[in-house]
Parts: sequence; structure tokens; C-alpha cells
Amino acid sequence: MILNVSGRTDIVAFYSKWFMKRYHAGFVDVRNPFYPKKVSRINFQNVDAILFCTKNPIPILNHLHEIKHPMVFHVTITPYRKDIEPNVPPKGEIIESIKKLSSIIGKEYVYIRYDPVFLSDEYDIRYHIHAFHHLCELLSGYVKNIIISFIDEYKNVRKNQCILKVKPFNKTDFEQIGKHFSKSARKYGMHVQTCFEEENLVEFGFSKGECLSHQLAYQLTGKTNFKTWRARGEKKCHCVEMVDIGVYNSCSHFCKYCYANYDEKKVRKNMMDHDPTSSLLIGKLNSEDIIKERII
Repeated sequence: MILNVSGRTDIVAFYSKWFMKRYHAGFVDVRNPFYPKKVSRINFQNVDAILFCTKNPIPILNHLHEIKHPMVFHVTITPYRKDIEPNVPPKGEIIESIKKLSSIIGKEYVYIRYDPVFLSDEYDIRYHIHAFHHLCELLSGYVKNIIISFIDEYKNVRKNQCILKVKPFNKTDFEQIGKHFSKSARKYGMHVQTCFEEENLVEFGFSKGECLSHQLAYQLTGKTNFKTWRARGEKKCHCVEMVDIGVYNSCSHFCKYCYANYDEKKVRKNMMDHDPTSSLLIGKLNSEDIIKERII
């Protein structure tokens, strides 16, 4: 299996010490978010590779030499300020951490996520074009791949519309993003793609790829038997199926567009309930839990 650490919360940024304890213990437990009494036990001996998703790789950088599994990092870096991303560290610090990360695991395994792109009076097309170009310039030589996604109308997005002030994209907006982002990426030796977006921008030089493709999974593991991830009802995302060990509502970046956080009170409670010695990210096992080992 491939472990996703994590699409539900930023484990790297806030829970790296816990993750490394679990890694050295050899297993991690994960509650089913829909049936909380059901707990999956994941033994790291059954893990083929790890995808780390984070906005702040800094807490885990000095531990990467301890991880013996193949790994890929998706580091999300956007041009938004504290009004949108209240607790994300300064972007200059993140840029420097990406450079260090690249030197450790190799630039082919460091993906940047410029995600999500949204438009407002504050963050208009010109702003994004300039910010994306500058990002490519700063990371030239350290990164090969950048994934672009556009904002979706999640519950948290609707709740924070008075702050986000999202404006709809039109055809010209997509054309401007497609042309300028592609040009900037090419200039600095990078490849830009979308994943599972209706506006895939391929006519402007983007590729329509996957966040974690079967090809990359094979490159990491030498295996070809991974399933394809099903997403959004009957539609198919062509990414490799992964197992997520995170918990929703447990990230205190408090980004206003986040799909995984939608209750800040719950976030604070969950973070208080985090025990670095527990096999679970949030809370502890109890006598009513049904634990079943997950193999694939």
C-alpha cells in the first residue's frame, strides 16, 4: 500500500514527532471517519511508499534519514497572506525548506502544489501571474513538477466567503493562467499540470496528470498492482489508491479555503486530545474499538 500522510490534516507540520514515534513502533492506528469504532491497524512492513502532503516540511526534515521507505512530498505553497492562511509560516521559510528537502530526497520527488487558485479583488489574475513566476524563479533547480488546482465550493469555502470574496473565473482568466503559468514553468525548467480539473489547460502547455501516477508508483516501488483511486462519486481520478492516516478538523493552519477543516472549535478540541504516545493521531484506543489489520 501507499500511505498518504495526509490529505485530512497536516501531520508533517503539527504531528511529526507522533508520526516518527509510530514509524519506529512499526504500526499506526486509524479510526474510520464514518464508523469511529472501527480502527484500521497499518503495519509499516506492509507499506510500499509514503506520500507526505504538507504546507510546512520543516518539522520532519531532520528525521528523513530515519525513514527507510521510498517517499514523495507534495508541498503546498500559495501566494495568499494571513487573511487567508492565518497560521502558515512565512513563505520564505517554506521556500528554503523545500530547497533542503530537494537536496535530501531529489527534486523528482518534490512536487509543489499551487493550490487552490481563486480570484478576488485582492488576489486577481495579475497577482497570481506575478506570484507564480516568482515562485518558479525561487525554486529553479530544486523542483521539477508543479500541480495546479482551482478552488472548489467546500463547506468551509462557503462559510468564509465574506473573507475569501471569491469571484468566478471566466474563459479569459483560464487562458491567462494557462499561458503565463506554462511560460514561467518552462523558463525555469519545470513541468506544470492539473489533476482531475475540468479546466485542464492542456491547450496552453499544461499536462493533464495525476497527483500520484501509476508510473511514479512503479518508479518508487517496482510494483504495478496498485488500484486506481475512485473519487467524487462515479467519476474517476487516475491517481493510485492510497491509505490516509489523518483526521479531519485537526489542522491549525486554519486556511479559509480548506476542505478538511470546517469546524475551528473541533480543531482546537482535537489538538487538545492529541497524545504523542497514542497509536491514534487523535485520542486513544478504548475497549469498544474493533481493530483490524489493513493489508492493502
